Amino acid sequence: MNQHDTVEALFERFGPNYRWFVAAAGLLGATSVMMTATLVNVAVPNVMGAFGIGQSQAQWMATAFLATMTASQLLNAWMIGALGQRMAYVSMLGLFVVGSFISATAPSIEVLIVGRVVQGFAAGVIQPLVMTTVFQVFPPDRRGTAMGVFGTGMVLAPGLGPALGGIAIDAFSWRTMFFLPLPLVALAIVGGLIFMPSPPRAERLPRFDWAGYGLLSIALYCGMTAMANGPRFGWSSDHVTALAVGAVLSGGLFIWWQMRSSTPLLAVDLFRNPVFSAAVLVAFVFGLGNFASGYVIPVFVQQVQGYTPTRAGMVLAPAALLLAAMLPFTGRLADRLPGYIMVMMGLSAFSLGTALMISSDVNTGFWTFAGFAAISRGGLAFILPSLSASALKALTPSQLPKGSGNMNFLRQLGGATGTNLIVVWLQMQTLVYSEALTATQTAANGTSEVLLESVQRLLVPSGIDSAVSQSVALDFLGQMVQAQAQGFAFQHSFLALAAVFLFALLPAWVLGQAQKRE
Repeated sequence: MNQHDTVEALFERFGPNYRWFVAAAGLLGATSVMMTATLVNVAVPNVMGAFGIGQSQAQWMATAFLATMTASQLLNAWMIGALGQRMAYVSMLGLFVVGSFISATAPSIEVLIVGRVVQGFAAGVIQPLVMTTVFQVFPPDRRGTAMGVFGTGMVLAPGLGPALGGIAIDAFSWRTMFFLPLPLVALAIVGGLIFMPSPPRAERLPRFDWAGYGLLSIALYCGMTAMANGPRFGWSSDHVTALAVGAVLSGGLFIWWQMRSSTPLLAVDLFRNPVFSAAVLVAFVFGLGNFASGYVIPVFVQQVQGYTPTRAGMVLAPAALLLAAMLPFTGRLADRLPGYIMVMMGLSAFSLGTALMISSDVNTGFWTFAGFAAISRGGLAFILPSLSASALKALTPSQLPKGSGNMNFLRQLGGATGTNLIVVWLQMQTLVYSEALTATQTAANGTSEVLLESVQRLLVPSGIDSAVSQSVALDFLGQMVQAQAQGFAFQHSFLALAAVFLFALLPAWVLGQAQKRE
């Protein structure tokens, strides 16, 4: 390992197989940090109980990670310029370790969120850095294959994350799950020190757009907090209104500033490329639906079907294994078929699998629901290699760092937005159905009367007097009404997600038209 190792020098040292060495080293780190994006989804009920909080607060474990990762996606190009790929990669992995320890030892939900912010910051830099490196070392005619390999790690880790997290929670505690990726992170640090390129850097650090980063951070914080607090304080409350106005103003100022900054975080000029613009629009809508479904599925099977964290995590494991088997094939296919066709095939599979979940309830079998998830998330195998390759092929080599940062930023922005929106939608739909079902519980409802009488008869042998048994029966009825309302809310959430994936077909078709014109 030399202080200055260019890609050319590393090819001379390790031979043609170097591209696979550096891809393996990069993917090891990227998959390790991305595992924690979904690892916590099975811990939502446990964290709610540990800190005595509601779902609107517990979901910040996921949202804080995604929102911070979104913002730090745009630091990729600056980090490479300031530190070089090797030191940027290794230092961010070290920062991720720090965030893992903060999260695992957090005495409160606030400290846990801080740990997730640190983890998300590191993950946001690592993901586009690795994508850029992998794309850089493969020739143009093999970049679809390269993105297929990259996509394997990107979907295998989040897919297996809930399963590993569930096992850790049931065997030890929810805190243990934050230590699971650390052995792989240690190996990734070693691999990064050996194989990551480290070209000579300029004597002076590149300029950093602090104003732009500040505006972006304010916009993300205000926007995500407004969405999370809307059902809690009311959408027209002064608090939520002020946050929404702050998000719109700071977001608008961020775009305005990026168009005028000499060192912009978001390369606005790249959006003049119609192929790239269409691809990142697909990435945003797809990210919204993908991350939202990844959050809602483990919560559904725990809160509606009563699964343990381990069993809840295992629901997505077959889909992850299917993806790992499919992606090398679909990556090669992406080198032969037009990108938009592959993307539309994947979006259709996603929509179909999610639509099948609409009929799911407490009686749906494990393998039936796991099959729906496999159909849905099987679409990732077609989308990831084609979408990334379509976007980056439209750029020049000098535009790759900014382009990968832009694309990952918008995909993660969609993911953070989708996770927040699905929680809000769940809360609102649960309230709507709860009120509607409660209104039907009158003296004229014969079914409810029979249920109340049955419960009271069961309590008679226990010696409970009629007044107490009537209260117990009414409480049981209330719990059943709430459970039914929650089940209907989840079904409507699956319906909304299926519609999102169908909507994404429109920008995917636009991508195809743009590619044909190019």
